[in-house]
Amino acid sequence: MRESLPLIGTPSGTHPGGRSAMTCRFRCGDACFHEVPNTSRNEYVGDVIAGALSRRSMMRAAAMVTVATAGASAVTVAGAPEARAVPGSGRGHGGGGARDGARGLRFTPVAPNTRDAVVVPEGYRQRVLIRWGEPILRGAPEFDPENQSAAAQAGQFGYNNDFLALLPVRGERGRWILVANHEYTDEALMFRDYDADAPTREQVEIAWAAHGLATVVVEEDRRGGGLSPVRRHRLNRRLTATSEFRLTGPAAGSALCRTSADPSGEKVLGTLNNCSGGATPWGTTLHGEENFNQYFANGSRETDTRYGIGTGAGARKWERFDERFDVSREPNEPHRFGYVVELDPHDPDSTPRKHTLLGRFKHEGATVRLTGDGRPVVYSGDDERFDYFYKFVGSERMRRGDSLWAREHNMSLLDEGTLYVARLSGDSPEIEIDGSGTLPSDGEFDGDGEWIPLVTASASGAVSHVAGMTAEEVCVFTRLAGDKVGATKMDRPEDIEPSPKTGKVYVALTNNSQRGRTGQAGPDEANPRVGNKHGHVLELTEHRNRADSTRFGWSLFLVAGDPEDPATYFAGFPKDRVSPISCPDNVAFDDHGNLWISTDGNALGGHDGLFGVATRGDRRGELKQFLTVPTGAETCGPIIQDRRVLVAVQHPGEVDGASVENPASSWPDGAGGLVRPAVVVVWREDGRDIGA
Repeated sequence: MRESLPLIGTPSGTHPGGRSAMTCRFRCGDACFHEVPNTSRNEYVGDVIAGALSRRSMMRAAAMVTVATAGASAVTVAGAPEARAVPGSGRGHGGGGARDGARGLRFTPVAPNTRDAVVVPEGYRQRVLIRWGEPILRGAPEFDPENQSAAAQAGQFGYNNDFLALLPVRGERGRWILVANHEYTDEALMFRDYDADAPTREQVEIAWAAHGLATVVVEEDRRGGGLSPVRRHRLNRRLTATSEFRLTGPAAGSALCRTSADPSGEKVLGTLNNCSGGATPWGTTLHGEENFNQYFANGSRETDTRYGIGTGAGARKWERFDERFDVSREPNEPHRFGYVVELDPHDPDSTPRKHTLLGRFKHEGATVRLTGDGRPVVYSGDDERFDYFYKFVGSERMRRGDSLWAREHNMSLLDEGTLYVARLSGDSPEIEIDGSGTLPSDGEFDGDGEWIPLVTASASGAVSHVAGMTAEEVCVFTRLAGDKVGATKMDRPEDIEPSPKTGKVYVALTNNSQRGRTGQAGPDEANPRVGNKHGHVLELTEHRNRADSTRFGWSLFLVAGDPEDPATYFAGFPKDRVSPISCPDNVAFDDHGNLWISTDGNALGGHDGLFGVATRGDRRGELKQFLTVPTGAETCGPIIQDRRVLVAVQHPGEVDGASVENPASSWPDGAGGLVRPAVVVVWREDGRDIGA
């Protein structure tokens, strides 16, 4: 998700994080232009974290780097960038050549650039795996943007793919199920002559069909690391804004979730704004419903405001064509969105579930690990300025095997257990935390944390741990529960990923330009940078490295920005040997234990990209840029396998003023083609492992 400003009446070049107002409008409904939803007085965790350097680390990082961003400027449609040369390797761009680096990161880093292309390292190849509109179901027609229909789109790959997962197809060697989120639609780039004030029913229904989820079987090339889609495979599937989903957990069936169309309170049509997600050890996938608020109109309650639901018309005017999007008519419909969705990609006839016990907020994603005795633990961030991050600990153990009995049991694991929210504290006197980033007397910013219980559910019922709230209310109004227990305010917590090698947990905090402004929360030891436009990454260590612990330690891992800026930090690694990075968003791990970070809203002037960083050993903090994406695009859903890397290229060409008639990008099909979000696969020309 991106910070937002209004599409109309905003001076060019003032958007936080370097993103376009067009993206802000369609992606998250101008979430960051609205008043901050969290008005509680809880502590704020943000930029001061940039000072989380030990004195020894400060000495190691004394060398500065000159970043090749001079002259970079905001891109407009009138001045869509030519592909221009920026030095691509050597000092200041990730260090040495292809043989230098931590194992898994031995490639020549890509330099910051503004090319309208996917740019990969020397010695690597790339191609589009699948684009928006490609048919994947039996009977679906070839993509024809001038004659598109909702029925056609429902059988085609959806729009703006975000989270990706690859699961092996049982019994079909060399084939994988690609699972993809389709987060949101940008109608101005989809429809010729689109009028935002007067969309047609056909356009709205096509947009409904372009949202949701997709499963597509892909097969490996016999040579190299490429992949190709298998059209019309029996496991291919599309789920849209009108498909049936099932609510489970404490809020399912409650009065808070009942509507005119669904008096049971258990059957929901559609999933919206699916951002990141995760794959489970039992073979399913999880999908976080994020900026669901923007689809609803005419909110009026305090709870609507806390979730960012506006008082007027919706940006897409969906309420004109289905009254469930009008909160004044169906006040409970928004309560049925904002959850973690679980999908069984191996069963195309299964009904996906929305797990209310994991809480309702703007889920960036949901990643899973197991406790020592086999119970699931799920981490998830609430992608909003000054909001919180959460952990769920299940009470039932996963069952091994692929029997129907085992699969049904495992699909219920996220309905029994306890949901927690994080509270962080520093270990230095408050007087030493002045917001400037100056180190406290102990030489570093770090501290401890605790997981505060919110609600526990079992087969016999659910219990709230929040005074004045029922279990159902905690699950539906989870943000308010976090407010009540004094959770720590964060700078847009997005993807959260535990390392499969060390168990340490990494939290991507994208940015928060409101940090320290008048009327907003100020610095604390975990949040030291005022006006945090580049973001940072926290490293959490659960007590005794137990996933189910209720205590943890935290410290700075990475403070993003120009390495020439003294406030930046790369885990103590010399800053003349790293790539510049801004606005970390999605994260993933490779088999070597390296953390891979995709960015959203690069505020340094270049395009967004994908970066790998070592988390262990003497190269800890070595960060190298692996690829960049085209004009207006965001890098999403990274998958890092031994022989290939996949990324979702989301919203290419999404630049202020762009339209079908006046495109800002020609990716992926070249001049004259419609700009189309797509999934890209990258592999080494020699067929060997990535970065080895």
